[in-house]
Amino acid sequence: MANLGICRDSLDGLSVGDALGAQFFVPGTSFDELVAGRPPDAPWPWTDDTEMACSVVAELRATGPIDQDRLATAFAQRYEPYRGYGAGSIVLLRQIRDGAPWRDVARASFDGQGSMGNGAAMRVAPLGAFHAGDLRTAALEAMRSAEITHAHPEAVLGATAVAVAAAEAGRWRLAGRRPEATALLDAVLEITVASRVRSGVERARGMLGASVAEASYELGNGARTLAQDTVPFTLWTAATYLHDYPRAVTACIEAGGDVDTTAAIVGGIVAAFTGIGNDGGVPPEWLMAREPLPDFAAIH
Repeated sequence: MANLGICRDSLDGLSVGDALGAQFFVPGTSFDELVAGRPPDAPWPWTDDTEMACSVVAELRATGPIDQDRLATAFAQRYEPYRGYGAGSIVLLRQIRDGAPWRDVARASFDGQGSMGNGAAMRVAPLGAFHAGDLRTAALEAMRSAEITHAHPEAVLGATAVAVAAAEAGRWRLAGRRPEATALLDAVLEITVASRVRSGVERARGMLGASVAEASYELGNGARTLAQDTVPFTLWTAATYLHDYPRAVTACIEAGGDVDTTAAIVGGIVAAFTGIGNDGGVPPEWLMAREPLPDFAAIH
């Protein structure tokens, strides 16, 4: 059953994490100040992570099941290069905008291998939240959303893992219970086939209880912008801090690397559980500091 309320919270969590994380690419921004309760000055502009997630949410609201052709068109028509898109994404989206079939363009990337980047995972948490409790549908719809831009199996599986984690987080929220950290990762492992992403999630499960520095060193922090270098750490972080949105996002910033993307993924999963403004939820002052979302993504 679709849950627009949890989906909306997940999008807010994703976009706040993205926007706050992106501030730490700005010289002079202080992690110590953030930890002391003094985040960067507003406004916090969001990046391509949020822009693409907004198109996913708009599609869910309009049609429910992902229509790949419609979503491909939305990605291509709405993208703004200054939002931080990678060079490969800009080329791909321009080709789709110019009329090239998205299936051909996605499969042709990286000498015919397709992209194994983290871009499909960064935008998908609200889709998982939309299907809170329905892990199978979340997984299948995540695959469909990923294939538009990322044809490599690792990227598709990375997106699937994030969506399943968000759907599981939403399930626990609906149940009114806080799960053990292992429960989130076990749900992902149940539905993820053999791959580098799965191997990373298995390592993440074995590292529960480790420090952020240890986990990011062993699992990756997104610095390579690959699904397998990003998703395991983000799932470790979400599982560890599922009850505490500020701490979860702060952990991503502490880890460094592709901070806006890791904080977007983690923020989208964790907010599906915590919501906004509750004890451990997305702080209202952080939400106010984030640049407003586009009207087309509004959920009332």
